[in-house]
Amino acid sequence: MSGGRESGQLNLIPGREPVPGSEISTPPWYGRPPRPDVDPAGIPDSMTCAIPDDTAARTDLVTRFGFEISSCLKCSLGETRTNFVFGTGNRNAAVMFVGEAPGRDEDLQGEPFVGRAGGLLNQIIEAIGFTREEVYIGNILKCRPPGNRDPQPDEVAACEPHLHRQIELIQPVVICALGRIAAQTLLKTTASLGKLRERTHLYQDRPLVVTYHPAALLRNPNWKRPTWEDMKLLKKIHDERVTR
Repeated sequence: MSGGRESGQLNLIPGREPVPGSEISTPPWYGRPPRPDVDPAGIPDSMTCAIPDDTAARTDLVTRFGFEISSCLKCSLGETRTNFVFGTGNRNAAVMFVGEAPGRDEDLQGEPFVGRAGGLLNQIIEAIGFTREEVYIGNILKCRPPGNRDPQPDEVAACEPHLHRQIELIQPVVICALGRIAAQTLLKTTASLGKLRERTHLYQDRPLVVTYHPAALLRNPNWKRPTWEDMKLLKKIHDERVTR
């Protein structure tokens, strides 16, 4: 299966309108003003400019956005990171996977989901007919929390708008939250992973499914079967919204 809409092989079915290009009407970062004295990124133009209708221009804007916010210091994690981990994959992907934050390997390499967990995620992606290069993979936080601790509310408030903008620009058909922390953070809930799985949620007006984090599957292989059921739901949503 080819998941690359950039090549023109995938077309939205009639009736599904693309996200229109428009100016952001509310202040980014929840109204938090930029701090030029400590934050070189500020609020870059790529965060607030109109979204191009042209696919090539839109995907180029994803790259520019990542570059412009790579010096972000809106929270303390910017002062302890090794690398800013923006995201990787097809900038016009139909499927987007979102984790909670970079870990040690990701911080060192500057790419999300590498190492053993990343290898397992690659296998999961391939099991539903895609490759890593055809989907888009990112995190809520772009910098590693010390000791891989859970993201803090102020860090999410500072960084989640980056994810919002990524979604606006990439325009995925369906999103998959990887793990309990990512799911609870995105959906603003304390519900258990068990209650969030096997359902279709909405995030940024797009369908979102929840499954186990690949690292959890390495600790407990018994969760691979329910993860496969989650992936079948994701694939079903994708196929209902995308035609060849």
